[in-house]
Amino acid sequence: MGQAYTVTEINLYIKNMFIKDPYLNHIYVKGEVSNCKYHTSGHIYFTLKDTQGQLTCVMFAGQRRGLAFRMEEGQSVIVLGSMSVYERDGKYQLYANQIVLDGLGVLYERFERLKKDLEIEGLFNRDHKKSIPPYPKRVGIVTASTGAAIQDIVNISKRRNPYIQLILYPALVQGAGAADSIVRGIKALDKGKCDVIIVGRGGGSIEDLWAFNEELVARAIYSSTTPIISAVGHETDVTIADYVADLRAPTPSAAAELAVNDYISLTNTLQEYKRRIFKASMDNVTYHQSKIRELKLRLFYASPSYQIKQRRQQLMDMEQRLTYHMERKLKDAHHRLELYVTKLEGLSPLAKLKKGYAPVRGEDGKPIQSIKNVKKNDKLIISLVDGELVSRVEETKEQIREYGGSNV
Repeated sequence: MGQAYTVTEINLYIKNMFIKDPYLNHIYVKGEVSNCKYHTSGHIYFTLKDTQGQLTCVMFAGQRRGLAFRMEEGQSVIVLGSMSVYERDGKYQLYANQIVLDGLGVLYERFERLKKDLEIEGLFNRDHKKSIPPYPKRVGIVTASTGAAIQDIVNISKRRNPYIQLILYPALVQGAGAADSIVRGIKALDKGKCDVIIVGRGGGSIEDLWAFNEELVARAIYSSTTPIISAVGHETDVTIADYVADLRAPTPSAAAELAVNDYISLTNTLQEYKRRIFKASMDNVTYHQSKIRELKLRLFYASPSYQIKQRRQQLMDMEQRLTYHMERKLKDAHHRLELYVTKLEGLSPLAKLKKGYAPVRGEDGKPIQSIKNVKKNDKLIISLVDGELVSRVEETKEQIREYGGSNV
């Protein structure tokens, strides 16, 4: 007996076969709707059938944007999706991405083929896309001169910036010759030195929007040197022009929002910048004024004139202290001198003479201190204040002194 596989393994193997088949991953299937059920979760379960067979299908809620009508029993539709296996039941089914009523399938096929070719050629490459200027002055518009699209663009643009210059190229946006008209408008405005160009129209069916799926329109957008914003249809409508444009807007109103800056917001921003710059400038001026005052003060203290003044003041202080100490020294010395003079005066012979005392000398000039040293007729010299007396001794008398009551 050979190796046995589980049911799950078989289902996974078959599922991988479906996944690896590129044809089954992007396939259009045509048939009649049967057993259509809208589930509360948003998913749509239905069956496609023809005269000889039927195919189980499901469209998940996340893909519902690819459905522009409500499906009903008996409708003939074309479904774009991928084939895969539902492992639990072991059944294959079609997972739908887009569903259109039969008759539109040719257009969708052309759309997908052109989209694929242009993508391979690099027309959708993000590196080629140009930045939208933040503050445009001239905005070119390629759309019909009547209709809601141009009115929405004008109203929103003027509300956001009353000074913006809008240049309309009235183009055909539907029917025969529409693609050529749109191309002429893009080229004309591109030469007119606009800052940005809006190309678009209001919503409609795939036939109504088909001019924006034409290859010549895609190449005109790609070749434009001016940034282009595509604004075709409603948010769910996607055209080739949206893929090639530098920026896609879901609606014409949104294109005006993206293309034209908000003047009031810009003014408020500029006022805020002005206030910040003024405050920063005043803070900077105040800081440097304070710094200058500090430097001027430091320069003043370091200047020769200030240093000379300081040294002069120091010298004056030293002179005062020196004078004070000198005067004090002199005063002390003068006081001591007075004491010495007083003492000297007390010891001076002249002072004694002034008081009536007089020194006596003999003829030999020696002082006579006792009567025992002279005799009668000896010559004596008496010194007075104003001169000397020469006398002779006529008589000597011994003086008796009393000390403590006894005679000496």
